[in-house]
Amino acid sequence: MKKRRKSLLFIGGVIIVAFAIWTILVQVVDVQPIGQNGTNIGFATFNSWFHKLIGVHLKLYIITDWLGLVPIFVCVIFAGIGLTQLITRKSLFKVDYDILILGVYYLIVITCYVVFEMYPINYRPLLIEGVLEASYPSSTTLLVLSVMPTLNFEVKRRIDSILLEKIICAITNAFSAFMVVGRLFSGVHWFTDIVGSVILSVGLFCVYKAIIYLYYKEN
Repeated sequence: MKKRRKSLLFIGGVIIVAFAIWTILVQVVDVQPIGQNGTNIGFATFNSWFHKLIGVHLKLYIITDWLGLVPIFVCVIFAGIGLTQLITRKSLFKVDYDILILGVYYLIVITCYVVFEMYPINYRPLLIEGVLEASYPSSTTLLVLSVMPTLNFEVKRRIDSILLEKIICAITNAFSAFMVVGRLFSGVHWFTDIVGSVILSVGLFCVYKAIIYLYYKEN
């Protein structure tokens, strides 16, 4: 357990550093004004080629946009569990540690989203309802890949039925894969935006899981 916790913490830290490096590269490698209104985009040659290859599919964008409410609903469920425990147990310190850590983890994910919205690295390949929106990293992809794995993790810890556990995890994994692919092929993000979200979310989840193991034994 101790060895696995250290490994996860190390891997998570390395991946987060990799995200920082990737973010820098996105701003300095092959930067060209190929975006809307002449905005500069890194890895311009590849991003432009891939965007022209897949085109724009607004229906897919709308579907994935609405489905982006699913991870938010998951957050609300765990928030409800935490609130219920707080009310019934009458102490914040009596709330399950994994729920408390999960709350902090979700706040970190939200903070990452807000920071990149306030300080855009680059912008979408197209205007959304006439508005030029920040695009890096893909917020929907970040939310899905940060939240849905925590659902799997909590299900494995809290549900005794192996069959139900497998069904929920299979649905969650299929949903996550669809959202990442759907977001990529909708054409509303540059390829590098999706990559950035994947890297950051994986790194954050590894750190979250390592911290959970500080308090609980592995199932």
